[in-house]
Amino acid sequence: MLLQELERVNHLIVKMHASITDLKRALNGEIGMNADLDILGTSFFNGMLPPIWAKLAPQTEKSLVNWIGHFERRYKLYRDWIDIEEPKVIWLSGLHIPESYLTALIQTTYRSKGWALDKSMMYTTVTKIHDAKEVTKRLDQGTYVEGIYLEGARWNVENDCLDY
Repeated sequence: MLLQELERVNHLIVKMHASITDLKRALNGEIGMNADLDILGTSFFNGMLPPIWAKLAPQTEKSLVNWIGHFERRYKLYRDWIDIEEPKVIWLSGLHIPESYLTALIQTTYRSKGWALDKSMMYTTVTKIHDAKEVTKRLDQGTYVEGIYLEGARWNVENDCLDY
């Protein structure tokens, strides 16, 4: 799963580097300006995520500056995952395709337990933990997650239920 995430982010990084390099060269008159480079420059000027990058990134409505902050946090997540260990708390909305992480998590758990994949289900339990730094140990099966958002409702901490 991590390899799939890294392939996607590396492809994005290569596109980012190449497009910025080409834009610099076009602005210096070394190469001709084309429509993609013009859109890239306009996106930078307006503080918007360039469409040629957005095609390779997770869907977002973020401005360029907020997207860069999100991108840097994703990079740190991957770097720590490679250099240290799989996170104890996974930043689910920071993954390119969170569904693939959840699928891998389910398959790993079911294999270790000898459960039939088609006769099992995934469930979620909301904890009282509010800061990922409070988690000192990874779960044996499953994972702690952060970065889940609700639309049209909120979590009622007192009653452990959804409110609207």
